[in-house]
Amino acid sequence: MAGETNRSGSVYGGVAEPCAVILFGASGDLAKRKVIPAMYDLATHNALGPRYAIVGFARTAMKEDLFRAGLGEAAKTISDVGPIEPKQWDAFASNLYYCSGDYGNSEAFTQLAKRLTELEAAKSLGGNRLFYLSTPPEVYPAIVEQLGRAGLAHPPSPNSWVRIIIEKPFGRDLASAKALNEIVLNVFDERQVYRIDHYLGKDTVQNLLVLRFGNGIFEPLWNRNYVDHVQITASETLGVERRGGFYETAGALRDMIQSHVLQLTSLVAVEPPAAFDATAVRNEKLKVLQSIRPFNLEMVARSVVRGQYAPGKLGDKPVPGYREEPGVNPASKTETFVAGKLLIDNWRWAGVPFYIRTGKRLAKRSTEITPGHGNEHRKCHHGFQLPRGLWRHHAQRLRHAAKRLRSRRRYAFRSRRQRRGRVVTGGSHPRRLECGPDRDRASVCGRQLGPARRRASARTRWPPVV
Repeated sequence: MAGETNRSGSVYGGVAEPCAVILFGASGDLAKRKVIPAMYDLATHNALGPRYAIVGFARTAMKEDLFRAGLGEAAKTISDVGPIEPKQWDAFASNLYYCSGDYGNSEAFTQLAKRLTELEAAKSLGGNRLFYLSTPPEVYPAIVEQLGRAGLAHPPSPNSWVRIIIEKPFGRDLASAKALNEIVLNVFDERQVYRIDHYLGKDTVQNLLVLRFGNGIFEPLWNRNYVDHVQITASETLGVERRGGFYETAGALRDMIQSHVLQLTSLVAVEPPAAFDATAVRNEKLKVLQSIRPFNLEMVARSVVRGQYAPGKLGDKPVPGYREEPGVNPASKTETFVAGKLLIDNWRWAGVPFYIRTGKRLAKRSTEITPGHGNEHRKCHHGFQLPRGLWRHHAQRLRHAAKRLRSRRRYAFRSRRQRRGRVVTGGSHPRRLECGPDRDRASVCGRQLGPARRRASARTRWPPVV
């Protein structure tokens, strides 16, 4: 099996301990499109533990063979490692298991605990368990409470661990987020809980901090003096698919803006953290979010646009409108597209608008962050543009440095009398310069020097002007 291969060569820099991963919502869209393909990629890169088991749990009743076949079909079209090799998939799929039951049914969780005990004994997993909540957020409280009642929230032995990952959105608003947090902490310890936004797992997103703080070219220019505006776009070609019921309660604002897009905004605008650890980076990102100017009704009317996708064609394929999707109210006013302008009131970004937009069923799938410039900045900064014209700024700095060097060399090669006596050559006799506030101008009248000498004295400065 894939779990029994040699894993000393992981390209991700580490190897996980043996464990059982319990995936709640295993028959859903997120599990098929994101979680299982990501785990398969980890397996092909030798980054999973030497022994592991992935146990799916959902309300849909199905046999394990059907569960494995369905995930295999999804992984063939989504996995980032390229074409799926049948032998690698078979080795990975042999570690996939499935349990069905209602999230509020205590008996179903008792059966889950029994199945985990059997798998841990058969595969020598050591009692390590990772619970991953890939379900609609309204069932989070029920799952957490049932895990506590079934005795699954704490390690079965002193040398094992238990952790829980809770996907966004963590609550619908502040009050529901606090209520959910209280339920979670009544069952689990804080050190066991991981609240995540899967969007931050993208390689490009993770590289943002490296691009900014590991690059001496960009960071000095990453501020309001050089950047006129910032555009952040997260567009998708897919519709809501089978998530119509969930999307009706969320919309693009809650599904994308308050999580994915604001995370990108905070990474773009963040100040350098004191240390590159989770706490320090989190604290700096929080400062950015606290600096965003609050919206009032007037600002919403002026700076925010919402919309829905209608029936049409994506390429040559006809696609339904949002109101025709399964589980969607035919008279729904839930937005599938949002564009807005944010203002961040701190020193670095004061006066720089951040234009954010996201939507489903758009022409192309992309995530883009574009710093821009305006005409007034081109005038003030001598043609400098970011990022296309970045070279102009550095070329200008090199020209200034060369000019200063030439001035110093001309001064160095003058005679000692010229340097110390501060004289102007050009007449029949050397003439001294004034040493007062106007020492950069000759004290000798131009009529005494003649036309040619007058031009020479006007060009001579002390000290050299740079």
